[in-house]
Parts: sequence; C-alpha cells; structure tokens
Amino acid sequence: MAMVKRLLPRKTKIGHTGTLDPLASGLLVLVIGRATRLSRYVTGLDKTYAATARFGAISNSLDADGEITALNTPMPNEDDINDAIPNFVGDIEQIPPMASAIKIGGERLYAMHRRGEEIERPARPVTIHEFQLSNIDPANYTATFDISCSSGTYIRSLISDLATSLNSGAYLTSLRRNSVAHLHVSKAKKPELLTSNTIHNHIIPSVEMMRSFPVVRVTGDVGRAVRSGRSISSEGVVGSFRVECEDELLAIYSGDGAQAWAEVVLCAE
Repeated sequence: MAMVKRLLPRKTKIGHTGTLDPLASGLLVLVIGRATRLSRYVTGLDKTYAATARFGAISNSLDADGEITALNTPMPNEDDINDAIPNFVGDIEQIPPMASAIKIGGERLYAMHRRGEEIERPARPVTIHEFQLSNIDPANYTATFDISCSSGTYIRSLISDLATSLNSGAYLTSLRRNSVAHLHVSKAKKPELLTSNTIHNHIIPSVEMMRSFPVVRVTGDVGRAVRSGRSISSEGVVGSFRVECEDELLAIYSGDGAQAWAEVVLCAE
C-alpha cells in the first residue's frame, strides 16, 4: 500500500480492504480518496482462493511459517479427500487460529501466539460456497484446492479441519487470492509496474467496485435528497444497496423494503 501511496498526490487518502497473510499472494483491493468510505463493504465481499497444503504434518500457525511437527500419517487418497470435502461446504463454524489478528480480551491472538500461549477461542460462522480438489501429488504429500468463501474465512483452519477429519494433519504451504466478488486478479496490476503517470489508468470507478450490490437509480429531487443524506424509498430492497444517478455512485443506503437511510454518502451537495 505504501508503494502505491507514493504515486498519488500528497495527502490522498488510501486504504486496503483486507490484508493478505505474509505467505499469501494475489489480489489486494485498495481504495483511494472518497472511496475509502466504501472499504468496509468491499472487505465483506466473497472471495476465491487457490490453496496448497502439505499433508502428514501440522504447524502451530497452520501454515509453513510456523513450527512444523511430522505426524508420519499416510497421505489421504483422492477419493477420501473428495468424500470428505462436502462436510465443509455451506454454513460452517471455524475456530480462528492463534496466529491471527482477532482480539480477545483486548489483545491480538498473534501476540499471545508469539509468547507461546494458547487460549480458548469461540467458533465463528463462515460460509464455504465451493471447495474443490484441483490437484494431488501423493509423492510429495501435497494437494491443491480451489475455494470460494465468505469474508472472514480462515483457509488455514479449513485445510487443517479437513485433514483432521481424514485422520491426518495438514498445513498451508501457499495461498493465492484470485478474486474479491467480481474483481479478479487477472485484471490487477503489480504495484512495482505502476508509475505516477499510469496509475490513474488502473483505478476502478467506485460504481464498478460496488457492482455486486443491488442498485436503486434516482433522478431529480430524489437525487438531491441522496446527496444530502436524507431518507428515500428503498423500492422493495432490504439491506445495503447502491444509489446511482446517471451511472454515478452517489451513496450506499440501507433499506427495510419501504424506506431507506444513508450509510455512506459519496457525493454531497
């Protein structure tokens, strides 16, 4: 993020929408200027990953950066892995890893983990939309998976729980985020390839970034009401939706089906 900030005009606001673990690579969506107000919505969008795991061993961080302990258990075969995967699709609960940024009692779990401490963590609900075995290498005890999931899912925990259900163990050796909602890594640009002259060619309009949200289009007096943050008709939409006028994103509103109230106004009068 610092690399990109240096390419923007001084005092330009910039934020991220969910960090990547040190082990991970792939898509990181940055928000700039007024769009920083939208970061919480982008953070909450579904994501897809390609994850590679090493079976027959465990890690105290659930990934290759942790302390590895060999279990000397056999590599599960392809059929057994495929048979177990459906148990982890849909609405499930996960216990967050100790090496995570969640706060318990006002302290980050990773700080406790660094001190060698482990405490009880409450399970959290997540949704796994798709979970598929894409490649298996029994000779090297590795397998690669394609995963589509809700925000807040710990892929490390998912892999570990799958391996445990197969009477084995596994830890993550690589993780690549391929997409955030409709935004795909294939359209992304490496920060080191950007310059102050070209960066503006790669900024996605806010309206495009929020395309996965329902839309209510307004004109005239209603548009002016939105710019002032006043309540409007939700036109039957329940929950958060985007409000547009002539393809310009004015605001994010939240509706109950009848009325709607402003959550974030981007374009004030």
